[in-house]
Amino acid sequence: MPIINIKMAKGRTLEQKRQLVKILTQETASILDVKPEWITVIIDEYERENWSSGGNLHIDKFGTGFGKEGVR
Repeated sequence: MPIINIKMAKGRTLEQKRQLVKILTQETASILDVKPEWITVIIDEYERENWSSGGNLHIDKFGTGFGKEGVR
């Protein structure tokens, strides 16, 4: 039973998450030759103030948005 764990900044829409899990499930099932029902996708969302890279909080690096919109 494959488990896919996505970690990302909060802010994506419900529709974006629906599309993401649908495509990940379909492609994983095809590549691994398993039933889609066997695949679990877990989305962990984080506030940018609780995530850092390179010694800088993402809220300071990228602002409050996400994706291309969030980049300063």
